Amino acid sequence: QSPLVESGGGLVQAGGSLRLSCAASKFVFDYFDIGWFRQAPGKARVGVACIRCSDGTTYHSDSVKDRFTISRDIAKNTVYLQMDNLEPDDTAVYYCGAVPDTYSYCSGPVSSWGQGTQVTVAA
Repeated sequence: QSPLVESGGGLVQAGGSLRLSCAASKFVFDYFDIGWFRQAPGKARVGVACIRCSDGTTYHSDSVKDRFTISRDIAKNTVYLQMDNLEPDDTAVYYCGAVPDTYSYCSGPVSSWGQGTQVTVAA
């Protein structure tokens, strides 16, 4: 069983909102950063946001800044990605991944992936 469990994808109209969740273990929260990555059909997987679980420091890529917000709930060991003002180009499979917190902004190798959740934005 993957230590990261995602939920929250779906189909939404352009301009709409979705919230993705990534449930992790306490061990992951203590020693890893969690990032959200996405992979569109025929394209490479890319990172869009990252959070340091220990202190809440966040990073958002330029492509989603001001539209997406990553956050965490320590009591639930869960990381969220709030996605607002969605665009058709946001359509992709979204994955959360755990990266050792010795790297900055989830730039290191992903130790564990969630199963992925489809986000489809209709024009």
